[in-house]
Amino acid sequence: MKLKEDVPPLLLHVFRSMVWVYSIITFLPWYLISGTSAKQARAKRVKARSVSGNPAGPYRAMHSQNQLVSQLYVAMDTLDKVFAYAVQRFPHRDCLGTRELLSEEDEVQHNGKIFKKVILGEYNWLSFEETFQLAQTFGSGLAALGQRPHHNIAIICETRAEWIITAQACFMYNFPLVTVYATLGGPAIAHGLNETRVTHIITSKDLFQSRLMEILGEVPRLQHIIVVDSKPSSWSGLPHGIQVHNMASVQELGAMKTLDFGNSIQRPQPLSSDIAVIMYTSGSTDIPKGVKISHSNLVAAVSGMAERIPGLDENDTYIGYLPLAHVLELSAELVCVSHGCRIGYSSPQTLSDQSTKIKKGSKGDTSVLKPTLMAAVPEIMDRIYKTVMRRVEEMSRVQRTLFVLAYNYKMEQISKGYSTPLCDRLVFRKVRSLLGGNTRVLLSGGAPLSPATQRFMNICFCCPVGQGYGLTETCGAATISEVYDYSTGHVGAPLVCSEIMLKDWEEGGYYSTDKPHPRGEILIGGPNVTLGYCDNEMTNKEDFFVDKKGQRWFCTGDIGEFQPDGCLKIIDRKKDLVKLQAGEYVSLGKVEAVLKNCSLIDNICAYAKSDQSYVIGFVVPNQKQLLSLAEQRCVRGSWEEICNHPDMEREVIRIITEAAVTAKLERFEIPKKICLSSEPWTPETGLVTDAFKLKRKELKTHYQADIERMYGGK
Repeated sequence: MKLKEDVPPLLLHVFRSMVWVYSIITFLPWYLISGTSAKQARAKRVKARSVSGNPAGPYRAMHSQNQLVSQLYVAMDTLDKVFAYAVQRFPHRDCLGTRELLSEEDEVQHNGKIFKKVILGEYNWLSFEETFQLAQTFGSGLAALGQRPHHNIAIICETRAEWIITAQACFMYNFPLVTVYATLGGPAIAHGLNETRVTHIITSKDLFQSRLMEILGEVPRLQHIIVVDSKPSSWSGLPHGIQVHNMASVQELGAMKTLDFGNSIQRPQPLSSDIAVIMYTSGSTDIPKGVKISHSNLVAAVSGMAERIPGLDENDTYIGYLPLAHVLELSAELVCVSHGCRIGYSSPQTLSDQSTKIKKGSKGDTSVLKPTLMAAVPEIMDRIYKTVMRRVEEMSRVQRTLFVLAYNYKMEQISKGYSTPLCDRLVFRKVRSLLGGNTRVLLSGGAPLSPATQRFMNICFCCPVGQGYGLTETCGAATISEVYDYSTGHVGAPLVCSEIMLKDWEEGGYYSTDKPHPRGEILIGGPNVTLGYCDNEMTNKEDFFVDKKGQRWFCTGDIGEFQPDGCLKIIDRKKDLVKLQAGEYVSLGKVEAVLKNCSLIDNICAYAKSDQSYVIGFVVPNQKQLLSLAEQRCVRGSWEEICNHPDMEREVIRIITEAAVTAKLERFEIPKKICLSSEPWTPETGLVTDAFKLKRKELKTHYQADIERMYGGK
C-alpha cells in the first residue's frame, strides 16, 4: 500500500526525473555487483509442490521431496546432544547475556500514577562452556532434591538466561519440562501443575509472590520451589511440606554432589522419543492443553527453521523477549544455541529507548545489543508501524514529503526485486536504529501479519520480514517465507521437516479442487508433529492421526490456499467462521485483520451471532487519535466518558466503515455497531494471550452487557 503523496505535481515530476536519471547511471554496475539476478531467480522459483501430483497434496519443500529432514547434525537426535555439540564447537563464545541493573526509581506521571523506571548498563555474558556447567550443576542439584528422570518439573518464569539454563539442565537429566504461561491466572496454572503431577517448580521472586503463593494450597504434590533470583529471600505462610530454595544454592549442591562422586555418576541419557517439554497452550479458544513434545520433535523443528535463515552462524546476535513458554520463542532460541549465536535478553518494557520502563535519556536493549536476528508477534509489529506513522504525521512538510517519496520509491523497487541502498542510508537509517540498526532478519509468528505492516517493516527496517506459520502441536514449525521473497500475504512454503495436505471442508465451501488455487483445512505432517495432549484422549483422536506410513499428522482447523509457487496462504479459520441470519459466512479474523490497519484502532474483536443479521465489534481505540477526534467534535470528559459517548461511537463506526470499504470488505462483513473500550487488552487482563491473540470466550463474557445492548437486548 503506497503512502499518499501530498506533493505539487511539478515537484513530483522533478523528483521522478531525478530518480530516473540516477537509476540509469547506477543500475547496471549495481545490478552486476549485488547479485540481484540470482536473488530474483530464487524469489520467483517454485518453492514446494505436491509429491503426489494431487492438488490436495501433500506438499513438500523442493529440498525435501524424497524425505523430510529430522536432524540438524548426524546422530544428534536429542536436545542435550545438540547443545553439547554447540559447546564443543563454540566453548568460549558468548552464549547468554543479561543487562546490569544500575538504578531503579519511581516516576510520577501527569495523571498521578507511578511508573517504575530503570537505567540499565551493558550486557554481561555467559560463554557456552559456562552455560553448560551451570546447567549441569543445576540438573545435578535438582536430582539431589529428589527430582527423578521421566518425572515432570515445571517452570513459571519470565524470559531470561536462567530459563534456558533450566531447560538445558532438564534436557540433560531427562526431566520433562512443563511450561505454563504466568498470565493464565491461578486456576489455569494450578490445573497444569496438577495435571502433570509436578513436585518441583522453578520460578522468579516476582512470579512466586504474584502468581504462585495464592495457589500453593491447591497443588498438593508440590514439595520444592526453586527461585532463580540471586538475592536470597525469606518466605512465610507456606503450606506444610514445601521448601523454597535459591537457584545458586541448588547449583552448589549439584557441584558438591559431582565433586563427591567424581565421574562415577552417570546422568540418564534421554532417548529421542522421550518427552522433553510439556507446553501448555495459551488458551485462546478453550482451557489450556498440555502438549507433549519429544526430543525428536524439537530437533526436527529446529532443523527445519534453521534452513530458512541463510548465513546463520556464531556471528549472529538474537534478542530474546517474547515468553519462552510460547513455542515460537523457545524454538527460536534453540535454533540460535545450536548454531553458536548469542542471545541477549530483554522484555517488552525495556526493548527500545521509548519503552515504558526505560528512563528518558537512557538506552533500551536494542540500542545496546544491536541484534541481527529478532522474532516478533504481529501485535508488536503493528505497534511499531503505528508509532512510526504517527511520527511521520508530526514531521515538517519537507521531512514528511521526503519520507513519503522515498517510501513509495522503495516499494516500487522492492516489488521488482531491487534494493535501494541510498534511500536506506539517507532516509530509513533513523527508523532502522529503533531496533539497533543491525537487524538482518525479522521473523513474525503467532498470528497473521497484515500485508501492509509486513511491507512497512520491509521498507523502513531495511531487512526481510519472514512470516511463519506453526502451532504448539507442531513445535511452531510448518512454514516460513524465504528471506529472498519480498512478496506479502502468504506464510511461505513448508519447512524441510514438514509436509502439508489440504482437506476439503464442505460447510465452509473450501475444496482442494477449487480454481485457481486449491483450498481446504490445513493438515501438517512430519517428525515435528507432537505426541498429543496430556490426559485428553478424546481430543487427541479428533486432532491427531497416524497415516499408513506411521507418520503423525495434526489437523489445525485453519483454512489454507496453495499458491502456484508452493507458498501457503492462510485465508480462514473454522472456529472464526460465523453464519449470519441471511446465510452469509463471515470470517471474524479477516474482518479484524483489515480493520487493525486503521490508525484509530489499537485492537479489535469482531463478534457475530447466527440469529442476527449483522456483525458488531469491541474496539480498543488509539488514545491519541480518539482524543484528537473528540476535540474536533467538541466532546469533553474523562477518557472513559469519551469512550462511552454515543457521538464518538458513531464517528468511529464511520471511520471504520470507510476503511472497510477501501479494503473491499463485503457489506455484511462490516461491523454495524461497536463498543469502545477505555482499558487496553493485555495478557494481565486475561482478554488476550501472551502472544496477544484474542481470547474470544473471555471477551464475550467481559462484554456480555454490551453485546445485548448492540443486538437490541435479544
